[in-house]
Amino acid sequence: MKIAILGRKKDTHNYVNYVKRLSCTPLQTLSPGEAATCDMLILPGGGDITPAFYGEEIDGSFSIDTELDVLQLQAFEYAMKCKMPVLGICKGMQLINVDLGGTMVQDISTPKIHRSPNGDQYHNTHIVKGSFLYDLYGEEAVVNSAHHQCVKQLGKGLIPIQWCPEDNILEAFSHESLPVLGVQWHPERIKSEFTTTSGDRLLAYFLERFT
Repeated sequence: MKIAILGRKKDTHNYVNYVKRLSCTPLQTLSPGEAATCDMLILPGGGDITPAFYGEEIDGSFSIDTELDVLQLQAFEYAMKCKMPVLGICKGMQLINVDLGGTMVQDISTPKIHRSPNGDQYHNTHIVKGSFLYDLYGEEAVVNSAHHQCVKQLGKGLIPIQWCPEDNILEAFSHESLPVLGVQWHPERIKSEFTTTSGDRLLAYFLERFT
């Protein structure tokens, strides 16, 4: 199983290791064409999406990489056309939402719940019964977050399946008909000393179900 990770090499080490832990072959690339040769696409975490892509000016966004946004959007568009499985993580989830017509909150009002200068923040979430996450983790799960933006308007065809009860920030969605999943948290680096939620189980389930 060959999995494309479309991002800059300096930012994707955790994702490469994540894929290897599941005995799959990672392809770290910036080329949508190379990604198209793989069995699955991971859109990794990173900086903020260019606000112009969802019709706004900069109002709290930073660490913007428009060139990377374009390449990731191109790879996602191809994946949708070919029904290639896609897992979006943090920024990757947000990018999927924007591509499907959704919008973003550029700077959330409850940052202490979701980001920390010393690493990830761990917090509880509620999960929708009947969703793939419910099958994995049950009704509640403690997850790790490191973000200051979140989904505002949900994109076309996306179904909300997990949220943070403290501020109702969306933590995961699935697509109504395509093998597309998005999580706001970081399964590739979640730590067992802080939660029983396994990030490896998420990718393993995704692979078993969609590939």
